[in-house]
Amino acid sequence: MNLIDGKQIAAQIRTELREQTARFEETYGKKVGLAVVLVGEDPASQVYVRNKIRGCEEAGIRSFAHYLPADAPQSAVEELVSDLAADDAVHGILVQLPLPAHLDAERILARIPASKDVDGFSAENIGRLALAEEGTVACTPLGVMELLRRSGVETCGKRAVVIGRSNIVGRPMALLLLNADATVTVCHSRTRDLAGICRQADILVAAIGKPRFVTAEMVKEGAVVIDVGINRVDGKLVGDVDFENVAPKTSLITPVPGGVGPMTIAMLLSNTLACAKRMLR
Repeated sequence: MNLIDGKQIAAQIRTELREQTARFEETYGKKVGLAVVLVGEDPASQVYVRNKIRGCEEAGIRSFAHYLPADAPQSAVEELVSDLAADDAVHGILVQLPLPAHLDAERILARIPASKDVDGFSAENIGRLALAEEGTVACTPLGVMELLRRSGVETCGKRAVVIGRSNIVGRPMALLLLNADATVTVCHSRTRDLAGICRQADILVAAIGKPRFVTAEMVKEGAVVIDVGINRVDGKLVGDVDFENVAPKTSLITPVPGGVGPMTIAMLLSNTLACAKRMLR
């Protein structure tokens, strides 16, 4: 068993991005810019936004942080996002979720043009992924693919199983693996013989949000196991995989914390640079 060190790989990516953003500024005479919108004072969201702003600083990306009160009306949030969409200094827009209950998140996110959709959530970008065309891909599954690539994991011809079918992780994860020539099965709450299907996986990705759901009996010897889950149990962060018992059976496995998590922000920064380059072609 070998650990895939997401923290170390994410740090390498930020270093590479710092060099690339410096070249971008030298070439185009402007910095890469990311706008972050936070509505309300949710503590977890505040932490996420701070981490993203710090990541921007480390990668040489200019951040534009916009804070709105929790009672901000729908019209004010939509107007702000529309203004950012029209701002040439902004190459990527991120609206921190979840939004307060009175706001229609779908309508707000629809104001983000696909060209500045650094989260890869827009229908256009998801469609491009489905068609294996160039576009922006959701950060977490893209981070998983980068972990696999930098760890020397071959996907072509391999059997990959994704547990979870969310629009943010499971579905784009399956499409990315399919585009990388893996044979992909998506499992979910209605899947029959889940354990049996998982045991066939050369690459197993767990993204369901259930602590320690994947047990040793569900994993074949030598499998690569990617744990996307982040759950808090008795004050500790644990993944969707029963790490202690599963790890000895694997060839490679991501820990929680320190595996997939750090890659999400690294890919957000990478997506921002990619959006900037596409806009100025």
